[in-house]
Amino acid sequence: MPEAEAPGGADRDRLGRPAFYALRPGGWRDLITVLHPPYTAWHLSNVLFGAAAAAEIHTDRFVMTLVAFFLAVGVGAHVLDELNGRPLGTKLSEGTLIGLAIVSIAAAIAIGIAGCFIVSATLAPFVAAGGFIVVAYSLELFGGRFHTDFWLAASWGAFPALTSWWVNTLSFGSAKTVVAGVLVAAGCFGLTAVQRRLSTPVRRLRRRTVSVTGEQRLDDGTVIPLTPSELAGPLDGALRGLSWAVVVLSIGLVVIRY
Repeated sequence: MPEAEAPGGADRDRLGRPAFYALRPGGWRDLITVLHPPYTAWHLSNVLFGAAAAAEIHTDRFVMTLVAFFLAVGVGAHVLDELNGRPLGTKLSEGTLIGLAIVSIAAAIAIGIAGCFIVSATLAPFVAAGGFIVVAYSLELFGGRFHTDFWLAASWGAFPALTSWWVNTLSFGSAKTVVAGVLVAAGCFGLTAVQRRLSTPVRRLRRRTVSVTGEQRLDDGTVIPLTPSELAGPLDGALRGLSWAVVVLSIGLVVIRY
């Protein structure tokens, strides 16, 4: 059977990076890579979905919620994840990663605390839960109990949508509004779960696979060598497509609401 090794030959160009969006290591490129741009944008889209489900979008609350989640997850969670094992292989120093994590998460929590005083004290449980999960998940605390597919979908999918919905609603109001908030949060949970199901095998291919052996034989006699590129291509393609489609859809829904 033909064997394709990774990295090697053409597959080195295709799969040599730890993620399809990863830039060449070093300097300012590491700062961009560590933010996981497509996934950060996807995560922030959940905030937009939640706001679109609310009875009314309050622009000031909406913007600050976006900023808080960008700081907490886009920056904080991602740099903690890089600190915990260097999955992206960046050259950022440990001190830089720790500093970015502390500043970004503290700023996000500060925004949340300010919201408790300025907007509503009912935001306190969201601030506490968000501050806890961003650290517990990223650093795999408590034996990794919170570092699971379920908690990823709940924390990075449903939670920002539900938080954004509540920030803009602040009451259970009509049954229609409540149902909309719950359904949107559930939808964001599902989309994030799909992202996880696609990204897990492609991460394994890019970061841990030494070689792939095998071939696929079609009923017309065609033989397709199973190489890292062949296996990763559809997964990366789906993730690329979903990452921009979800962002565009969420922006469109918010524009409709305005």
